[in-house]
Amino acid sequence: MTTLIVIPARMGSSRFPGKPMEKICGMPMIGHCLKRAELAAGVDAVYVATCDQVIYDYIRSIGGNVVMTSPSHQRATDRTAEALSHIEAEAGHSYDYVIMLQGDEPAVAPSSLAAMVPAFDDAGVDIVNIISEFTSEEAFADVNNVKAVFDQQMNALYFSREQIPSPWKGHAGLPRWMQVGIIAFRREVLTWFLSQPETPLERIESVDMNRALENGRKIRLIKNPTATLGVDTPEELRTIEAWLAADPVTRQYLKLD
Repeated sequence: MTTLIVIPARMGSSRFPGKPMEKICGMPMIGHCLKRAELAAGVDAVYVATCDQVIYDYIRSIGGNVVMTSPSHQRATDRTAEALSHIEAEAGHSYDYVIMLQGDEPAVAPSSLAAMVPAFDDAGVDIVNIISEFTSEEAFADVNNVKAVFDQQMNALYFSREQIPSPWKGHAGLPRWMQVGIIAFRREVLTWFLSQPETPLERIESVDMNRALENGRKIRLIKNPTATLGVDTPEELRTIEAWLAADPVTRQYLKLD
C-alpha cells in the first residue's frame, strides 16, 4: 500500500491573505508543513499543490515536490484531487491513500500523519480526519474553528462552524472537538469527491467534509495525541512561532539560533 501527502496552499486566503509565505522562525509557513510531512513514517511522497507561482518557486528552491493547479478551486479537497491526477500521471502509477495536509498546519506532528492510514484497516471507512479537543471557550466560539460531533464508533455525524454540541445547557464535562486540517482519503474516494457537486450543508458551513457526509460516506475521526496549532490570523502566527522554536521536531529540518 502506498501513501501520498498533498499540501494545498494558496495566497488568496480571505481571512489571512499571503499566509503560506509568512515566515515562522525564518522559514515560510508552507516550508514547515512540507518538511514536517517529509518526516512522517510510511509516506511514499509529499507534494505541495498551489495555484500561485510564488509558492511554486519557493518549494522548488528548497528541493520539494510541487504541482500547479487551477486557481478556481474554492475548497482544499478539490485542489488536492486535481493535484493527485497530475502527480499520478507524472509518476506513472496510482497511490492507495492520499493525506491532505492543509498548508496552515505548520505545527503538524509527523507521528499524527503516520497514524492515519491504519484506520483504513476498517473496510467501511472512506475518509479519516484528525480532531483535537478544544481548550478554551473562546476557541470553541470562534467560527474559524470547525467543530465535529461523532457517534460511539468515532464516525463523524456533522461538522459546523457553530458551537456543537449546543452550549445552552452547558457542556457538563463533555469534551468539545475541533476538526484539524489533516484528512486522509482512500484514493477512489478522493477522485469520487472531485466528481460531486457542492452540497447545501457544505456551502452553508463552508466545510467540505459535509459533502462526503451528505452523500453517505463514512468519516472516521482520530483524536490527536499532540498539540494542534493551525494559523488563521496574524495573531496566531505570533503564538505559533514560540511553540515551533521550542519543538524538537523543528530542529530536525531547520537550524535555529
